[in-house]
Amino acid sequence: MLAYAPAAVAFLVFCVGVLRDRRRFSNAVLLGLSLVFALAAWCFTLVHGGTLAGRDVAVAAVVVGALCVLVPAPLLLANGVTMVRKEGRGPANLLSLLAGLALFALAALLVTAFVLHAHTLLAIAVTIAAIAGYVGFLFACVLAYAMLYGHLRIRRRTDYVVVLGAGLLGGERVSPLLAARLDRGLTAHRALSKRKREPFLLVSGGKGDDEALSEAEAMARYVQAKGFPERLLVREERSATTEENLSNSHALMAGANPGYRCVVVTSNYHVFRTAVTARRVGVRGHVMGAPTATYFWPSAMIREFVALLVDYRRTNIALCLLLVLGGALVWWLSR
Repeated sequence: MLAYAPAAVAFLVFCVGVLRDRRRFSNAVLLGLSLVFALAAWCFTLVHGGTLAGRDVAVAAVVVGALCVLVPAPLLLANGVTMVRKEGRGPANLLSLLAGLALFALAALLVTAFVLHAHTLLAIAVTIAAIAGYVGFLFACVLAYAMLYGHLRIRRRTDYVVVLGAGLLGGERVSPLLAARLDRGLTAHRALSKRKREPFLLVSGGKGDDEALSEAEAMARYVQAKGFPERLLVREERSATTEENLSNSHALMAGANPGYRCVVVTSNYHVFRTAVTARRVGVRGHVMGAPTATYFWPSAMIREFVALLVDYRRTNIALCLLLVLGGALVWWLSR
């Protein structure tokens, strides 16, 4: 049972982290580590008990690793083609296509290195695979915890429902993506109003250079057309990014009610990064997601993950450099 102690400790720290603040990025990593430690302990128990040989576990690990590369790659390529066809060739729309190509390139590099038995090429391939494994582990952690976070319930009273803006169609009309956020916000508002306390609906979004009015005003008109009362509407019309949405909204809410609690509504793929950003800028509340088109989700999720990597770039760069140095050391010692 001692083999499972690291998994138990990691899971305990994860539970404490969720109870303290469910919006921590470290929660996602701890959840992933607890699962990895548990799997490693299970494999150790099988080998130590004589159920499996160490070689069988190693072969199984290689097969699982190969499947983790070869199964997602064609799916990502297919999604990338769909994204280009439906959304255009913008850089953000190419992410799933590029991810699929990168996985195929990694597989080709590893196969070539093993077939040629080239020492230096093999060291480079293994180092790149290790970095890819690290990035893949983080992506799996974020994906798993984002799904869990999306199902966590709102624990306290709510004074505001904040809906984050998105681009307008033709510079003045609410887009389908933004309409989904607003509809989700209205649904949340109705549910929270049953607690005998009507929260305000805060719509957040500034006016772009190509827009005839602010996103907040377009959002306000959309919900008013559905019968939402003006007396419960608050507009935040100065923000241009998610961080500005949250920090400016926080200033408005804290100015009116320093002890406020809120629910932030955004698209489902955007929930976890919004939660992490909300914690960083001091927003007091939970984040929930609105549905988006299925084909749009993979590229959007990859984009959110890349943004999280950039947010924690110092740690990620340091760990990747350690993997590179480790690969170089192995190459040097095995010459």
